[in-house]
Amino acid sequence: MERLDMVMDVGDVPKKSKWFMLSLQHLFAMFGATILVPFLTGLPPAVALISSGTGTLAYLLITKGKIPAYLGSSFAFIPPIIAVVGDYGVPGAMVGSFFAGLSYGLIALLIGAFGLDWIMKVLPPIVVGPVIIVIGLSLAPTAIDMAMNVDGEYSGLYFSAAMVTLLVTVIGSLFFRGIFSLIPILIGIVCGYLYSLAFGIVDTEAISATWSNIIGAGSVGEFFGAIFVLPEFVIPFKDYSPFEVMNLSIFWMMVPIAVVTIAEHIGDQMVLSKVVGRDFVKNPGLHRSIMGDGVATIISSCLGGPPNTTYGENIGVLAITRVFSVFVIGGAAVLAITFGFVGIISDVIASIPTPVMGGVSILLFGIIASSGLRMLVDNKIDLGNNRNLIISSVILVIGIGGAMIRFNIAEVNIEIAGMALAAIVGVILNLILPGKEAGYGEGQMFAEETVEEKE
Repeated sequence: MERLDMVMDVGDVPKKSKWFMLSLQHLFAMFGATILVPFLTGLPPAVALISSGTGTLAYLLITKGKIPAYLGSSFAFIPPIIAVVGDYGVPGAMVGSFFAGLSYGLIALLIGAFGLDWIMKVLPPIVVGPVIIVIGLSLAPTAIDMAMNVDGEYSGLYFSAAMVTLLVTVIGSLFFRGIFSLIPILIGIVCGYLYSLAFGIVDTEAISATWSNIIGAGSVGEFFGAIFVLPEFVIPFKDYSPFEVMNLSIFWMMVPIAVVTIAEHIGDQMVLSKVVGRDFVKNPGLHRSIMGDGVATIISSCLGGPPNTTYGENIGVLAITRVFSVFVIGGAAVLAITFGFVGIISDVIASIPTPVMGGVSILLFGIIASSGLRMLVDNKIDLGNNRNLIISSVILVIGIGGAMIRFNIAEVNIEIAGMALAAIVGVILNLILPGKEAGYGEGQMFAEETVEEKE
């Protein structure tokens, strides 16, 4: 059933005079959150932009151009990427992302063959909700450290920059209307950046150098050479050998997170279907949209970027503008790729002070944790039920406490830790404990969220 109030349908091509601005809105909506992921994990932000753009184009192709969804950097993978990079370097994180993408593909094939019921039994709200809470709360120390510390020492100036950023973001989330209500993160970062610039905690040396090269270009070739630069891609078989990096510990640290992001993906598809007025779960099919996510993550891993996932911010843009055209989404993807090659944009992103990103992180990571709590509430999960209480309690303590198991198989050391272990234990407990129906609650699995339209 199609929406009567739509401005542009899924297959409509926008007029050239409006195409750029419509696509730019989607880019701005995902920009703040997408660059935060590489900022925290040590990956190049330019590569994250390029991988989100290429991943989105692949997603549109796999879903036959029927789902107007933009893909950006996934927050769920932040903790495991940080852990893997610390132990195995960036190549290790890319191998883990590749395996996570393959797991998406496997689940997509299983859904295509056997339907959706089986995954709902494996991932009921009593498992997914607490794991999402773990994702947000496990990142809390990182956000606070970024917000107030310099080299491990407290800084009042840094903390003030974080609080200004947080305050503007909160005000924007509550009081901004129209398209501005969808980019409070970006506006908060800009205001925090300007505050930091005024107090001298922004390093503008790289920006100045790039700008000088642009201004001082003596030819057209030098001019374009100063503007466009090659990002720091990390490409397999060129920059590293995947077979030398491949490790079962990396697999177990990264792949289990995919079960949570897939559950979130299903929720996003339901929300998107409600906004657009079409059942994307049936046509082109959930198996295609999950496969699109998986291929996008695989592409990102081959470029050196973080795993991709569908973005709620961009669903919000669709809800407000009623422009559902996949050509607008594709235009945003092309812009993201282009911006990734613009050197001065990369320099500006790199110059954003740590406390500014820490300020928005306080809100974003809290929202992630709260969304897990919301899943439990929306599905009316009864925590007075001992089975539900046991599963949620074990997941929370294992995940937030940083529990791990280590063992050796064929002289290979394997470590499963934190969030990955919590997700695995949660799934196992749900499958073996009696009274499984209590884990679904009284609401709908992957409850359809209501995207509030602000005018």
